[in-house]
Amino acid sequence: MRTRILVAALAVALLLAGCSSGGTRDDGRITLRFLSLAWQAESIEANKELVEEWNAAHPEVRVEYVQGSWDSVHDQLLTSFEGGEAPDIVHDASDDLADFAYGGHLADLTDLLPERLKSDIPARSWETVTFGDGVYGVPFLQEPRVLVADATRLKEAGVRVPTPEHPWSWDEFRHIAKRLSGDGKYGVAWPLKDPVSATLNLSLSAGGRLFHRGADGKVTVRFEEDDETVPRTVHAQVNTDRSASPTTLGSGGSDTLPGFFAGRYAMVPLGFSYRQQIVQQAPEGFDWQVLPAPAGSGGLAQGVSPQTLSVAEDCPHQEEAVAFLDFLLRPENMVRLALGDWMLPTGERALADPALHTAEHGWAIGTALAAHLRPAPAQTVRGYPEWKDKVATPALQEYYSGAIGPDELRERLEEDGNLVLARYQR
Repeated sequence: MRTRILVAALAVALLLAGCSSGGTRDDGRITLRFLSLAWQAESIEANKELVEEWNAAHPEVRVEYVQGSWDSVHDQLLTSFEGGEAPDIVHDASDDLADFAYGGHLADLTDLLPERLKSDIPARSWETVTFGDGVYGVPFLQEPRVLVADATRLKEAGVRVPTPEHPWSWDEFRHIAKRLSGDGKYGVAWPLKDPVSATLNLSLSAGGRLFHRGADGKVTVRFEEDDETVPRTVHAQVNTDRSASPTTLGSGGSDTLPGFFAGRYAMVPLGFSYRQQIVQQAPEGFDWQVLPAPAGSGGLAQGVSPQTLSVAEDCPHQEEAVAFLDFLLRPENMVRLALGDWMLPTGERALADPALHTAEHGWAIGTALAAHLRPAPAQTVRGYPEWKDKVATPALQEYYSGAIGPDELRERLEEDGNLVLARYQR
């Protein structure tokens, strides 16, 4: 335990050391610190190149690139904000912004954003960074969840291959996963180390919402019939049909790839960006394809929490920071960032780029899903990180493994969950 505490403290110290607030040097030059969470090599390279291009063209406003990590970023940022040592420009995800926005740590960008940027990104994406009457970030990258499938297995089984125009229903998906199972092989592997985000975002396709805001503005959890579709499907595949591997429930997406390549699983639900790892790691001759996720009464709708860029409230040069964001997110630059991360840009001009519409590696499937992406249900819920960690994650993990049934799942999500949320809404 002591070792873990020391490691966590060191991680925070390193973040703070690299992210003290920017300022003005004696020569009048402004320095802004940009905390980037880019992690794929191509993405890091694209971000660093764009910072260098900005600095070459703007010697009076220098941007310093600071490499961060998605691991524990919420707690690390909270510590830096409260300690007055926050980075000037913050890379994060929209579902992590609510507490920082309501807590006064992020600048309201409503009157700072240029019209070009505001008009290029659709209103549904701006909803993900709007809290109360303010806009606290710029959503710039997003990824749908897709099915990555073994094309040979699908062909041999003679199943209908879904398209964005004619996707599988959740019932059809369950039936096909059964057809693809047998002889020690599974039709699907669900990597649900983080079950909450996958469950809530996919549930929009079945009409699920889970979080409901009353007339008083307060949010409560209601686990209703539409919310049950996705959890019920996963539970049945693992515990009834035996078409989903029980051993991958605690795994991350990358952990399932060796078994996928070896033919143990015919399909794996993954974020769109995992295609990059598949291209790098798949054995020669392995034939794979990208399929849209199943659809229900909500069609192809999915919840997403776009990656975001925000400006710290304590940043002394907010206009200059937004000018850098405007440069970083020009259409041609947004395409570079999207290709580097193997994700989709939110900007409509960038999304129209031919490079993102090729059949190779399933890019065209992803762009066809872009119009169906919606703000994640948890987007503006205060207390969501605690609800997710303390209530929803263990409850869903136990349900998917068969340790508890649907009634106990509902009770824990609603009763225990609402006790947590109530503390944030007093």
